[in-house]
Amino acid sequence: MAQTPDAVLKDIRAKRYKPLYFLHGDEPFYIDLIAEELESRIVPESERGFNQFVLYGKDTDVAGVLSYARRFPFMAERQLVLVKEAHKLGGIDQKESQTRLEEYANNPPPSTVLVFCFHANADERKVFVKAMNTHGVVVQSKKMYDNKLPEWVTSFCQNEGVKISPKAIQMLVDNIGNDLKRLSNEIRKIMVNLRVDQGIDAEVVERFVGISKEYNVFEFQKALIMRDVMKANQIISYFSANAKDNPLAPILIILYNFFSKVLLAHASADKSEKGLAASLGVNPYFVKDYMTALRNYPLPKVVRVIHYLRESDGRLKGLDGVSTSEGELLKELVFKIIH
Repeated sequence: MAQTPDAVLKDIRAKRYKPLYFLHGDEPFYIDLIAEELESRIVPESERGFNQFVLYGKDTDVAGVLSYARRFPFMAERQLVLVKEAHKLGGIDQKESQTRLEEYANNPPPSTVLVFCFHANADERKVFVKAMNTHGVVVQSKKMYDNKLPEWVTSFCQNEGVKISPKAIQMLVDNIGNDLKRLSNEIRKIMVNLRVDQGIDAEVVERFVGISKEYNVFEFQKALIMRDVMKANQIISYFSANAKDNPLAPILIILYNFFSKVLLAHASADKSEKGLAASLGVNPYFVKDYMTALRNYPLPKVVRVIHYLRESDGRLKGLDGVSTSEGELLKELVFKIIH
């Protein structure tokens, strides 16, 4: 059975190593993180010149990798053979090479840790992948859904030993999206600049990540919730002046996700803070936004707003055959939503 990235990292950090790791998927963050952990732990630094080999798929083939893997380590307990970009490995799609991998996986030498970083989704039904799963570890690293990102950021910060406010989480998620590598790098960049007793709040994010505390998607959504015409238009002007950093497509996705949840909130039997937090699957800190939206946007209006968002997405993609700037599209959209 394939394991989760967190479970595998826990075993590696506890020195419970396997002879085989097959890391695959469309989210590079965990593939790279597991590979880095193995690189830093399997072979002592003084022995890496002799017993640690980093190969690249585009430069070798399955036979070449297995020849390294079958060697004995030089005056050491084990060696590491790490194959990066394994999806480009010569022969990886050929039956003969897959049979060789299966044979190796069924009887891997205990003195070698062989790691494949396969930066694509592999078919886990393949016989050689099944064999690796039986005698080693198979991990699929999947792209994270947007609604899981706040929870991921919270967990990441807890593991790093730093507190982060809900607003700071939302600012990071809204502006960076589901690029886990960039999210983690930005959080670590912030941490380097924190005092020992300091947490991450909105002001810190604004200062070190360059996200405006007043003019960001989070505040834009809040202005729409409050039906604050002046604030919404101020933010639109800022977005238009900084179009490269504030593209319309991600804004539409964020607003669509929000108003879709408002639609669910209208259908919820329990409209208390606790009830909505549970039914919508959101942090209780943000429930008040949904309660305000329920008051300011009756059900028929929410349905129309979702239609406007879909319509704007189509126009952004040129489906109406008319060329309109992103700034003008956003102005029209906000007018329709608020009025």
